[in-house]
This record gives sequence, C-alpha cells and structure tokens, in this order.
Amino acid sequence: MDRNMVQKIVGKPALTHSGKTVAVILMLSVFAAFLGNVAAAEPPPKEIVYRLKWLKNISAVGDLYAKDLGFFDAAGLQVTLNAGGPERDAIKELELGYAQFGVASGDQVVRALAKGSPVVVIAQIFQINPLQWIYHEDEPVIEKLHALKGKTIGVTFGGNDEAIMRTLLAEAGLTEKDVRFFSVRYDYTPFYRRRVTFWPVYQNSQAIILGEKLSASGKGVRFLDPARFGVRFTANSVITSRQMLLAHSDTVKRFITALMTGWAEALKPANSAKALKRVHPFDRDTPEPVLEKQLAVTRALVQPDPRLPIGAIDVAAWRQTAQIMHAQGLIKHPVDIQSALYPFGTPFNGKEKN
Repeated sequence: MDRNMVQKIVGKPALTHSGKTVAVILMLSVFAAFLGNVAAAEPPPKEIVYRLKWLKNISAVGDLYAKDLGFFDAAGLQVTLNAGGPERDAIKELELGYAQFGVASGDQVVRALAKGSPVVVIAQIFQINPLQWIYHEDEPVIEKLHALKGKTIGVTFGGNDEAIMRTLLAEAGLTEKDVRFFSVRYDYTPFYRRRVTFWPVYQNSQAIILGEKLSASGKGVRFLDPARFGVRFTANSVITSRQMLLAHSDTVKRFITALMTGWAEALKPANSAKALKRVHPFDRDTPEPVLEKQLAVTRALVQPDPRLPIGAIDVAAWRQTAQIMHAQGLIKHPVDIQSALYPFGTPFNGKEKN
C-alpha cells in the first residue's frame, strides 16, 4: 500500500475521546419511520441462536453473564449461546439462518459486505482492539515502526493481524521483503525460543498468560500496540442480518439491550466473582488469579471511558478499517460501511457524537 495512502487513512483520529465518533440510541423516531413500511410478515423465532466468534473465555464474559444471570429470560427471549472457533463463522450462520445473532471482527464484517452479505452491526463490544504483538523485554523498544526492518514477525495469514501488520509496515515505508513473516499457530514455542521476535496476542487473554509464564522465569515482556501508531481496526462486534432487523426489530432491540446490560453488569468490579464464575467452567486451565487479571484488562478494553456507553459503535474506526482493507487490496471495491451500522438496532443517522 502506498505510504501516502496509509497516512491519509490512519491520520484521522478515531478513538481519542475528543474525536470519538460514536452512535448510540438517539434516533428512535427515525427508527420507527425506517420500519414504517416494513411489515413483520413472519412470527419472531421462538429460539434465538447467538454464535460467538471464539471459545467461551474471558472475551465472552458479558455474553455468559447475560445468559446465566437471566437477562435474556427477563427480556422474554429464549437464547442459546454457542461457542465459536476456527470452524465456526457467525456471518455464514446468519446467512444460512442457523443463527440470528453473532459476533464478528471488523475485518470479517467488511469482507462480508464486499461480497454482498446483508450483515449489519448492532453493537461494538471492544472499543479498543485487544490485538497487539508481544516481544521480549531485552529487545529494543519499538519507538518507530522502521525498527521492524529485519525482524521476524508472527502473523495469522488471512487474519486481521496480518492486515494490521501490513498496514504498520506500509506506514513505515517497509514491504514484506524487509521483514520475515512467520505463520503462527497455537504453539508458542517459536516465541519462547526466540525464533520469532514479535508474536500476535490478545491483551486480555494470551498476553497475560504469556507474561505470567515469562515472569516466572525472571523475564519481562513489552508490547507493540498498533493504536500507538494510529492504526485501529475494529474488533469483536455484535451482528445480525438485515432481514432479522427489518422483520423482527423488537426482538433485535430486546436482545441487544439484554446483552449489553449483561456486559455492563459483568464488568462492574462488585460483580467480579459472579462474572468469573461464568467463565471458569470453560477455561479451567487458567488459574483464577490470572482470570482476574484478564477481567480487569477486558474491562478497560470494553469501556475505556465510563462516559462511553457499552456497545457504542466507533464509526470513524469502522471507516478506517474499511478504507485500509480496500487500500491493501483485501476487498476489491470500497464498501459503504455506514449503511451497515445500526447502533442498538437503530440506523446510523450520519451524525457522530464527540
């Protein structure tokens, strides 16, 4: 990608509070008008299937809390919460009618829109993308991206980390020829043995586990944070299909309200014990003290500012994600990302809140 193009894209503030562009529940009247001509031609589904992006771990703490503590039941919804994983694609399940709601990352949504998928985003769980690269403390601190030249960098080919790293390299005026890419798997041995300098991790999960293990052997770690260099991809967000939204808007609003209320309750420090009790059965290998640290980091990623509503959609970050993916050739043509943003089931009104 041309460097000027990258600078043009990442140069726009996206997640700073003053420039924060969020869309929240403000346009109920517009929503009603929008749906005025849409008849609910079919009864709402008796059972709601909600497909997560990944396994039931700390990144799904709010989802588990909402389910186990009866938030969906209180909203009159019978919800089945299914784990995700490498063989599970929430967007595909929406398209096939196997699920009514799901979780997908920003790049997945953009790719789907580029292929004509009728997916819509109704809430953004993570305001800060947890993806960063971990490296050993005795490595030089990365103050400028050009310092990546000659390094071995782990990426998941086809994943959002690959797109983010390529953007960082372009920002530095580097190409793939200036570094060595290493295809990462679940085995961290190449990082421990220092065959790979930079390893992609999620700050609220693997980063804490890896950091704990290295700390136990007297070693420290650092992190390369893409946001520090102006690159912000949107992460886990709640999606549904346009058909579901139009035909069953009341169900959509009740679902997302119950879900986000569950997230809000799960992240309250006073509810930490109850929240971790929901996660532990699915992540027994992670010691409880580590889970507590994971929850604290998750809290900061989901709601970095208490004034920011949980689930708010960062429109500028979505624009940047779509623009970068197009500039990198990951999608063939630009997508109108704003037309797919429905904060809490309400169509994005074009106004952005500071």
